Amino acid sequence: MSDLIQRKELAAFLRSRREATDPVSMGLEPGPRRRTPGLRREELAQLSGVSVTWYTWLEQARDISVSRQVIDSLARTLRMQPDERAHLFTLAGLALPAERPAPPHLDDTLCRLVEELGPNPACVISLWWDLLVVNDAYASMIGDLNQRPEPERNTLWIAFTDKRARDLYLDWDAETQQLAGQLRVQLAQHAEDPRGHELVEALQAASPRFAELWQEQSIARFHGSRKRFHHPTVGDITLDYVKLAAADDTNLIAFLPADASSRRALASLR
Repeated sequence: MSDLIQRKELAAFLRSRREATDPVSMGLEPGPRRRTPGLRREELAQLSGVSVTWYTWLEQARDISVSRQVIDSLARTLRMQPDERAHLFTLAGLALPAERPAPPHLDDTLCRLVEELGPNPACVISLWWDLLVVNDAYASMIGDLNQRPEPERNTLWIAFTDKRARDLYLDWDAETQQLAGQLRVQLAQHAEDPRGHELVEALQAASPRFAELWQEQSIARFHGSRKRFHHPTVGDITLDYVKLAAADDTNLIAFLPADASSRRALASLR
């Protein structure tokens, strides 16, 4: 398809969707002077945050540059369905932005398993360490998740930004270095997922320690390990840490007591 033909197709497609959009549904008064069906060009431009002149040129199939942000704004304003939105991006010569993956499906049996693992701390996390399910023992270790906004119910966020976590991990420097390295590896493997990039940006802004480690470009692979904690109520606990792959890109995390005193400490957490 030549550039001119593609621009004409884009112009015709936008015009058809603009004329099919009910002004009343957009909060606009129908008005007695409205002679054309659907939205006027200036109305769509205003609602989408673009100049009227630029949008007019777009519908005239002129050779102008279009950005992903503007095309996405037009698609949202016209309330396009996924297939229509994909077609609009194709006509504009732009790659379709990555869709945010649907939240993982949590099997009831997996949730029950997390609870049954108590008094050993256990949880289910997403690809990006978002905490999806935790048992009481895990919550007793890291604090009440219900007090946190959803984006902050995340193992990395807690480790890097929470003072309680800073005091909880006896090897905090090594722990945070390992987590940052694992995140970089995960980001390379799942670069299409917006959640990973959002998490990196948020951590860089919130944690000088994370910003420093991220600048170092270090990488790390997960391996089972022994972790040492200092709980404010029960004292020192040494736990062996394991991660098991579950369904829908989730992982089951479990901590097992490494010695008799740690076993007693976990039992007292209950």
